[in-house]
Amino acid sequence: MLSGVLLVSAPGKVILHGEHAVVHGKVALAVALNLRTFLRLQSHSHGKVSLNLPNLGIKRAWDVAKLHVLNTSFLEQGDVIAPTPEQLEKLKEVADIPEDCAIPERLAVLAFLYLYLAICRKQRVLPSLDITVWSELPTGAGLGSSAAYSVCLAAALLTACEDIPNPLKDLKDADGVSRWLEKDLELINQWAFQGERVIHGNPSGVDNAVSTWGGALRYQQGKISSLNRPPALQILLTNTKVPRSTKALVAGVRNRLIKFPQIVTPLLTSVDAISQECERVLGEMAAAPTLEQYLVLEDLIDMNQHHLNALGVGHASLDRLCQVAAAHGLHSKLTGAGGGGCGITLLRPDLERATVEATKQALTSCGFDCWETSIGAPGVSIHAAASLRGPILQALGGCQMSP
Repeated sequence: MLSGVLLVSAPGKVILHGEHAVVHGKVALAVALNLRTFLRLQSHSHGKVSLNLPNLGIKRAWDVAKLHVLNTSFLEQGDVIAPTPEQLEKLKEVADIPEDCAIPERLAVLAFLYLYLAICRKQRVLPSLDITVWSELPTGAGLGSSAAYSVCLAAALLTACEDIPNPLKDLKDADGVSRWLEKDLELINQWAFQGERVIHGNPSGVDNAVSTWGGALRYQQGKISSLNRPPALQILLTNTKVPRSTKALVAGVRNRLIKFPQIVTPLLTSVDAISQECERVLGEMAAAPTLEQYLVLEDLIDMNQHHLNALGVGHASLDRLCQVAAAHGLHSKLTGAGGGGCGITLLRPDLERATVEATKQALTSCGFDCWETSIGAPGVSIHAAASLRGPILQALGGCQMSP
């Protein structure tokens, strides 16, 4: 069992192209969003395991000795195991969560306990740990916040239990950030997927894969593959804060397809072609991006947004977002389910700073939340304390790295 402090981060995700079409067997491109979730794990000998989630206002602690004598045979021995409904019911008893606790908070605690008990059960004694997780990602906005949470937990617990090596150990740079080897990332991803199953029941696996590997992924009919060296693209991410039901929006597209098959089928085929053309252009940009390639990306964004409106998943708030950005010469589309939620705006490298600032200000004055960030970000990473900004360390409770 490792002693000291571990600092881990993982990115969120946005769908660049292919939302809704992916439900009907078409290609979707998912990219890592450089708004990140950060985790601090401190090992102790105080006999408790604690979880602190400041974004959700949660602080919970459990007595390790009590957890140790619990019958955790329901977790079985073996490798990565999927949680069953019976196991989750038992976990709820173990968690002792107050009745008035909201569902997202309840699921976050259950996912933590599941991963802690399942990963650490091979230790002679369950470890005493303090874990704090803080995120730049808004929850419930379709940006992969639960996957980033599960990925951080899996990476930190597997490293603390020495199931995978600590990549910082061999790093000479005290300000360093490091990543795990491919085989270790595979294990992190497998466990993170089980955390996602606790939270979502039947997830696709895309969100945790993007958060683990970073960059950009292609997803089609259950098959996930990484794009080779995609460029990091600067974007504005805007949250309209309009709530929506993904389930209802997916059903709406399906109904439209049944009602107008000869109209909607070509739309879905066209969205598929947009995703594939974008994949091709991103591949070309790996060497040396050109302005012409950015202009193609802008065209693809505009076309996809019109297609999504034709599929019935637009919203007045998203139209407003696109209009405001267009008034400053920028190109935007919804990302995810639509019907509100979030949109992305591409920032070409030749843009003047004043244009970006004016666009951000105009979007904020619409009542939207707006972040300037990047996509194609690195996946799950481990940090020396010196590599993290002061506000992040503060949010995690401040820390010094142990040698």
